[in-house]
Amino acid sequence: MIKSMTGFATVTREDERATMTVTVRALNHRHLDLQLRIPQSLAAIESEVRTLVGKRVARGRVELGLSLQLRQTPGVEVEFNEGFGRALEAALDQARARGLVAGALTPGDLLRMPQAITIRDRPVGDDPDAQGAVAAQALDVIAHAIGELDTMRAREGDHLRADVDARRTFVADLVERIATAADEGRAGMEARLADRVRELRTDLQADETAVAQEIVRMAARSDISEEVERFRAHVSHWGALADSAEPCGRKLDFLLQEMNREVNTMGSKADGLRVSELIIAAKAELEKMREQVQNVE
Repeated sequence: MIKSMTGFATVTREDERATMTVTVRALNHRHLDLQLRIPQSLAAIESEVRTLVGKRVARGRVELGLSLQLRQTPGVEVEFNEGFGRALEAALDQARARGLVAGALTPGDLLRMPQAITIRDRPVGDDPDAQGAVAAQALDVIAHAIGELDTMRAREGDHLRADVDARRTFVADLVERIATAADEGRAGMEARLADRVRELRTDLQADETAVAQEIVRMAARSDISEEVERFRAHVSHWGALADSAEPCGRKLDFLLQEMNREVNTMGSKADGLRVSELIIAAKAELEKMREQVQNVE
């Protein structure tokens, strides 16, 4: 199946707990390269997110970001450093015994000492049930966004396939015309050689059979029937790959290399007035196909 490696999707969902927005962008890449931006409070779902992406995307650079805005007001945690408090109390007792200080330690005194008391926001959803609900919702939104991305990639893939299929048909027709022109060129070469042999026959004594065999061998060197047959097989294989359910971008790229190799061989072997022009046109069309296939997953 032909899918594009490029695509974009964004999904936003709101409920009484939070507002979540997932943005997914896919770009061309030789392998699957997944870049995640997920809040630290949801770091535990990263492996599941990677699994969700891997089920839908086989190749490409995927950038997935999740923004989370919780509706609940964060609580506050106050932590007293008991070790520091005991050490401070012992030091003050010694100072009082020497008459250096007087009076008791007040709460205000402790608040002025950052080592004594730590105040920080309590993460919303510290409750395991609430955390689990937020994580489940995040996974659902991410799955929805990945589905939207996959739909867009498939839609773009349909356009890519229409283009490369048209070019494949055109280049296949060019190769058939190359085969016809090469046959005509080979027949013309055989006729020219035969005429030349007849011109030289009065001056040279030659074995007629040997001369005929040499003409056949020279003509065989310009025979491209094998290359044409292999090219036809590649064209047929292309259709099978494009129709399969598996990602086929790499295989199509390799197949294009083989098709280009066959056309190059035809150009080096075939003889004929129109062959060169047709070879150049076929190679130009294969290059356009290669550029399009670079976008196929």
